[in-house]
Amino acid sequence: MKSFGQQIIDFLFSLDSPSLLPDKVGVMNPYKNEAVQKVCKKFFLKYYNDHYPRTFIIGINPGRYGAGITGIPFTDPIRLEKECDIENPFNKKQELSSVYIYDVIRLYGGPAQFYSRFYFTSVSPLGFVSDGKNLNYYDNKALRDSLIQYIVQYIDDQKQFGAYKSAAICLGEGKNYQFLLQLNKEYKFFDTILPLPHPRFIMQYRFRKREEYIKKYLTTLMAVPEL
Repeated sequence: MKSFGQQIIDFLFSLDSPSLLPDKVGVMNPYKNEAVQKVCKKFFLKYYNDHYPRTFIIGINPGRYGAGITGIPFTDPIRLEKECDIENPFNKKQELSSVYIYDVIRLYGGPAQFYSRFYFTSVSPLGFVSDGKNLNYYDNKALRDSLIQYIVQYIDDQKQFGAYKSAAICLGEGKNYQFLLQLNKEYKFFDTILPLPHPRFIMQYRFRKREEYIKKYLTTLMAVPEL
C-alpha cells in the first residue's frame, strides 16, 4: 500500500489542465517542471511517508509565488528552505500567505508536528492566470462553472489518501467557503466545513491584528475532530 506522501506525489504529477476554459484564462501547472518534481518528492516523503489520516485544509487555488513556484501549497521557496530544510533552486521571493502559515506552523510545534496531522490542498489543485495576474476560480463565473466536475473528482481523489471525514478547514470565509459549503452539501465530502480567514486577507488587510488571527487558527487546529 502506498504511503500518504507517495499518493500525493502520484496525484500531483498526473494532474492535467481542465478542459473548456474561458478565453484568456491560463493554467499554472508547476508539476511538469523537473525541479518542482524533485522538491515535491523530498517534501511529501519527508512529512507524509506513512499511512496515517490527516485533516484537510482547503485553500482557493495556487498562486504564482507560492505553490505556483514550489508545487507545495502555502510554501514559498524561502519557507521551503528555512523552515522545512529543503534546498531549492527557485528565486527566494516571499509570498504573504506562506509567511503567515509558517508563523502558525511554528507555533503549532513545527512542520513535522503540523504535517503529521494536516494536509494542505485547494479547491482547485492548479492555479489560474489572466492578463498576467492571479485569478481565483470564483472570480470568473464561466471558469467556476466549468470546473465543478473537475473539482469534485479531485477532492474525491485526494480523500483516498487518508482524510478525516468529520471536518475539513476552509481558508477563506467568503466566496471560497460559500462555494465549498454548497459543494459539500451536495457531495458530502466532509461532515462539516470550518472556515478561517484567508492568510492573504489577514496579511493585506488585518496585519496589525495578525496575532489575534494566529490564535484563532491555533484554537481551530487544536479543536478539530479526527474521525
